[in-house]
Amino acid sequence: MGRNTRKRRTPLATKAIAASAALALGGGGLIWANFYASAHESNNQSWGGNQTKAATAQVATISCPDVGQKLTNVPNAARQGVATELANLDKQITEAYNRLASTRDVQTRDASFVQNAIVGPLKEKRAATIDRIRIDIQRVGGSFDNTLKQLAACTTQTANQTNAGGQQQNGGQQQNGGQQQNGGQQQGQNGQQGNIGGQAGNGPVAADFVDITKVAPNVQGKPRKTGNASTGTFTTRCGVNANKNHNTDNVIVAPGVANGAHHLHDYVGNQKVNAFSSNNTFLQGGTSCQNRSDLSSYYWPVVRVQDGTRDFDQNADGGGKEGNVGRILVPAQAEIKYVGSPAAKVVAMPQFLRIITGDAKTTTNGLANANAHWSCTGFENKVQLTQQYPICPQGSKVVRTFAFQSCWDGKNIDSANHRTHVAFADPASGVCPNGFKAIPQLTMRLVYNINPPTIQNGQVKNAYAVDGFPEQLHKASTDHDDFISVTKNGLANKIANCINRGQNCS
Repeated sequence: MGRNTRKRRTPLATKAIAASAALALGGGGLIWANFYASAHESNNQSWGGNQTKAATAQVATISCPDVGQKLTNVPNAARQGVATELANLDKQITEAYNRLASTRDVQTRDASFVQNAIVGPLKEKRAATIDRIRIDIQRVGGSFDNTLKQLAACTTQTANQTNAGGQQQNGGQQQNGGQQQNGGQQQGQNGQQGNIGGQAGNGPVAADFVDITKVAPNVQGKPRKTGNASTGTFTTRCGVNANKNHNTDNVIVAPGVANGAHHLHDYVGNQKVNAFSSNNTFLQGGTSCQNRSDLSSYYWPVVRVQDGTRDFDQNADGGGKEGNVGRILVPAQAEIKYVGSPAAKVVAMPQFLRIITGDAKTTTNGLANANAHWSCTGFENKVQLTQQYPICPQGSKVVRTFAFQSCWDGKNIDSANHRTHVAFADPASGVCPNGFKAIPQLTMRLVYNINPPTIQNGQVKNAYAVDGFPEQLHKASTDHDDFISVTKNGLANKIANCINRGQNCS
């Protein structure tokens, strides 16, 4: 996948002290350390004046390729082992993040420290893990592309060489990531003071928000319906996770690995989903849905308000220990609806079909798979944002929407990289790619009561953000949603038939 390379301006620091924010992505990621100092802080005994000046505005970045996205042909017998090793890559970069965050003083003194003590050892660990992936695949007779070994190396970059998440600068706001937040800024887990925004020091920043009233309309028209269109809808009511069913696992991407997501999920629908769940346990899981035949799992990263408060997981993996801090918000509404195709009749979803929409790692992977949609009530038909969070006017609520892939290859309920077994229809015609069949399109709409953030002197106060991997900077573009189709009593066929008949069912 291509990387968005538009450069961003890095502001000069006005506060004195070298600070670091290390950001780590599993499988592939970004570790970002900003070092800011000022000659005005010569009274600090840790550094002499010349050393302090030399540290001014230095930015170190480590970019690691996302191995999982390149693994498109893994034999079924090897997938569990490969998933475990991909989770190990996540863990390794998280450990590198902790190492980077806790050694900022020595990094200021020793320009080679990051390369020698962090990047070099990280490459060795990644090389060994990728080789274990090779062994897992070849052991069951699969073929391994040896060029994947080159993905072990991580590279260092300066901030202006990397555009985190491809953020656009709507509303004329500038990136002020190098400055500390005013009010409510908290110490990180390693005592670091946040320096790229956010209550935990890893975002969001002022440039991640835009006044939605100042954004030009950008919603495109829908494809024209053909005579074979499937025009019905099926709504399933599963609640808003008021019972706080959370975990930091991801059974699709990292089965059998606790904290495989490194961020917290809301779960509605199936009530027994964690890293160790299986197709058999899904059938025994019970459901929060009013339709008791809908045992599907619908889960998404939580949204938090960073107003200086912390939640129950402030000292936990996937929570505060990994940069996900603030008060967790329960959606005011969670609407789940299946819709049809403008170009074809749909076939029923297969049992246990897994779909991930969006990309939690757009800071590393670029925006090719980004599918985030942020808006405000009253604006949804006019403006949808992928790369920024909206600041809604008074009386308007924040809205997250997801439109999942609506084409299926007709054979597989999952794929090695969790993407290639499903696809999006052509946006202009609504037609599925060759070899794919139209299925009911899962759409979700989550509505939140959020007091609008304010931006003062380039700083955002009372920001909100979606949970994510710490190095992803809590960018809006990293929003994503996960789904496992589990039904009984013929519900999958009932959904398809309702949609094909043009009815509105629930």
